[in-house]
Amino acid sequence: MLATVDRSTTLVDLPSVRRRRARAAVAAPARAAAPATPTTPGTTADVLRIIANPRTPTYVTVFANGRRRYSYWRPIDPATGAGGCYAALPTAECDALYASGRITLGEPVVDPNRTTYRVRTAARVTAAPAARPAVAPERRRVA
Repeated sequence: MLATVDRSTTLVDLPSVRRRRARAAVAAPARAAAPATPTTPGTTADVLRIIANPRTPTYVTVFANGRRRYSYWRPIDPATGAGGCYAALPTAECDALYASGRITLGEPVVDPNRTTYRVRTAARVTAAPAARPAVAPERRRVA
C-alpha cells in the first residue's frame, strides 16, 4: 500500500493495486529458502551450467582495488516475465572454477577503473586413447 506523509505527520493511505495471492500461498506461510553457500552441493554445477549456456553471456569485472564480480545476462523468461537484467554469480564458486581450469577468461576490455573479461567454459581436453598392442589377425582354415 502506498502512503505519504502530510504536514501534520499523519500517514495518508493512497489507493493501490491489490494482487491476489493463490489460496495455497495464503493457507501456508512461505518458507525462507536456504541461502546458497559455497558448501551447498550443486552450487558449482549450477554456476557452470549458467556459464556454459550460450544465451547467458557471462563476464567478470576486476575493479582497480582488486575486487572481482562475476555476472551474467539473465534473459527474459516468457512464462514469468522476469529477467532482462544482469545477475551476479557467487565469486567464491567462480574463483574455484577458474583455479581448477574449468572456466577461462577472454580478451580484456580496459576502462580507467575496471577491466572486464568474457567468461567461458574451458574446452574439454580428451585424453588420447592408449596405444593398443598390435594383434595379428586370426587365420581360419578353409576346409
